[in-house]
Amino acid sequence: MKAFVTGATGFIGASIVRELLKDGWEVRVLARPGSDRRNLFGLDVEIREGDLSDREALVQALSGCQALFHAAADYRLWTRTPQAMYDVNVKGTRAILSAALAAGIEKVVYTSSVGTLGTPGDGTPGDEGTPVDFCHMVGDYKKSKFLAERAAESFLEKGLPLVIVNPSTPVGPMDVKPTPTGKIIVDFLNGRMPAYLDTGLNLIDVEACARGHILAAQKGRVGEKYILGNRNLTLAEIFEILSGITGLKAPRVKLPYYPILMAAYANHALSAVTGKEPLIPLAGVQMAAKFMYFDSGKAVSELGLPLCPVEGALERAVEWFRSNGYVNR
Repeated sequence: MKAFVTGATGFIGASIVRELLKDGWEVRVLARPGSDRRNLFGLDVEIREGDLSDREALVQALSGCQALFHAAADYRLWTRTPQAMYDVNVKGTRAILSAALAAGIEKVVYTSSVGTLGTPGDGTPGDEGTPVDFCHMVGDYKKSKFLAERAAESFLEKGLPLVIVNPSTPVGPMDVKPTPTGKIIVDFLNGRMPAYLDTGLNLIDVEACARGHILAAQKGRVGEKYILGNRNLTLAEIFEILSGITGLKAPRVKLPYYPILMAAYANHALSAVTGKEPLIPLAGVQMAAKFMYFDSGKAVSELGLPLCPVEGALERAVEWFRSNGYVNR
């Protein structure tokens, strides 16, 4: 069996590739020319250079593959050129799924995000059926992923055997960029996290998240969504776990929300002028207004999603960031 993986140089995609190789799959990946390929070093994969803008090239790249894992995405909380994010996340999704349909792929797993799902608003976990609308999307990343998920669903009517997975907040090694969540860990390790906002996230080991993708390809029902998550934690609790792993002090000062929101607006306006990434990303602060708690029971019961301890994932993330030059102290 041969799988095609987009986003394979990134955090989730690289873990999907490794899990596929463990299972004996042949793996072909899409990589942009000049992209950072550290996550693929030493792996027995076939690399096809290209991007998501060339549908015909994608059809050729998919030839001979039975499964597609579309994990590529532009994941940033701020960008000076939002249209580029929509081009990758929305137009790119349409292009690769159209190519998959033309190539006769037997199973497609599309990596969405819990950011496209609804939350009850009272601190209780959301699930795949919690009501949500575009107006609930905060920032260009969430908006683009919401539109991309709708685009993906439209291919079901055309006969594409598609399963959607919605990862929560993966943590672990090989977060090369790093992702916004990885940056929180790096900032903590470098002593740049003196305070915190009162918010919460659902964490999952990135390797378990990758395994969930493969289980979705094997057992997922076409047209269904599956939340790939594990443990709901407040940001303060995450820092306490990191403190226990590292011996570093967890931040004790809880910041008031609205003054930080005003500061984020000011940072956002300044970045629009300078082109430099804001110190306080507006979308990140706006997202923190809600506790992003989710229930992954459907993926556990239908797919057999493994629930690996998030402490171990955080410990491996810390070790990886330290050994790869992200920590200055």
